[in-house]
Amino acid sequence: MDKDILTTAEAAKILGVSIRTAQLLIEGGTIPSWKTPGGHRRVYRRDVLAQITGPAQTMTASARVIVIARPERIADYEAALAKIEYCVVERYADVYAALLAIGSRLPAAIVIEDEPSGSGRLTLLESLRSDPALGGTQILVVGRAAADNGMTRFIDGLSALPEAVEAAIRGAIEPPVPFETPPSFPFPANEGQRLVALERSGLVDTPPEDAFDRLTWLAARSLDTPVALLTLLTPTQQWFKSRYGLDMVDTPRGWAFCNYTILQKDIMVAENLATDPRFAENPAVSGELGFRFYAGCPVVDPDGFTLGSLCVIDTRPRTLDDTQKQILASLAALASDEIKLRVTDRQLRRAAEPGTAKASAPARSVKKRDPEQRQGTA
Repeated sequence: MDKDILTTAEAAKILGVSIRTAQLLIEGGTIPSWKTPGGHRRVYRRDVLAQITGPAQTMTASARVIVIARPERIADYEAALAKIEYCVVERYADVYAALLAIGSRLPAAIVIEDEPSGSGRLTLLESLRSDPALGGTQILVVGRAAADNGMTRFIDGLSALPEAVEAAIRGAIEPPVPFETPPSFPFPANEGQRLVALERSGLVDTPPEDAFDRLTWLAARSLDTPVALLTLLTPTQQWFKSRYGLDMVDTPRGWAFCNYTILQKDIMVAENLATDPRFAENPAVSGELGFRFYAGCPVVDPDGFTLGSLCVIDTRPRTLDDTQKQILASLAALASDEIKLRVTDRQLRRAAEPGTAKASAPARSVKKRDPEQRQGTA
């Protein structure tokens, strides 16, 4: 007979996540729990199963926002939402393309511009409101005066949209930030959710893979830098999923220039690390490594959470022109796409086994190599 009371490890196995992810969900209150006299967390099986079958919750929280608007208004929506932190905004003029994006991965919010005629978008609105799978997604209709109705909010103009979108993104319970003492580095307001997403990705502490190594090689060669990295930021480490021109496999989280990159959506450039007050005393700058230049671009998962960055580093101060910045942004987008593909692979594998929630490694093949065979040296 199945146990009714589970340990954290047993809950993680049922959910198909790492033990660390289960700890975040349990300690943050997403899964109700209690402590034994010995100080160990315990949960009820029914509460764990509810995370699989129930409505949206932290484990499947999203930072994606889907905007559906007329082509001539897309730029206005872009400008209105540009200052919202820690989210990815996808814009669509084609309703069918938007529906495909919504169906592939449920967003935190769907923004619909109400057309002057009203007919086409109202049909879409009714279709979305009748879909029970969207119960955890906030639908925001801009430009029509009406009373809010459950999952739908009506926004009178673009000026009120950013606040409504931020409320939708932060609607899920935020897991605790696992820092015993305030860290010396900055971190996003949604750090708890970001760390759950990182654990869910299954990328940390995995062997080198050609799909990512090609990207760091291309970044270093295209931008003429001695070092290129694909970084993942855990609570304590900056871990390198791929590295070109550097022997070390990780650094303390406090060393990570990428702590600042994940606070924004675009490329972060530090032209002279030695004179930048954020980095001048960083051991990677003042110590033996002697780094002087950094440029990084966020790498995100399918739900819009930033896991780390693709970055290039040099030992001399320098700049990037617009074309070089576009190259780095494009390579970071390819890294994000690769992560999204393996998440989709994992979903398909689970869908092929109804009623199970087995933990799985990234579905794509992993090619192990000795350190001597890695491209580049420090």
